[in-house]
Amino acid sequence: MATMALTAHFDGEKVPFDEPCQLEANARLVVVVLPPDAERQAWSQLSAGQLAGAYGTNEPEYTVADLRS
Repeated sequence: MATMALTAHFDGEKVPFDEPCQLEANARLVVVVLPPDAERQAWSQLSAGQLAGAYGTNEPEYTVADLRS
């Protein structure tokens, strides 16, 4: 079976998938618990701010000629 990413949620008792999917019996799964949306949003805003500072409007434009082998 090919590796795939599926979304799901905990309803208080079970972890149902958000969309229908067919899995083989005994398929191995990895479950990652994500932080609440508000916390994830705060981290996203911090990351975006840091990237904006690192790649600001005064950043020089680099071309292929600027690369070294």
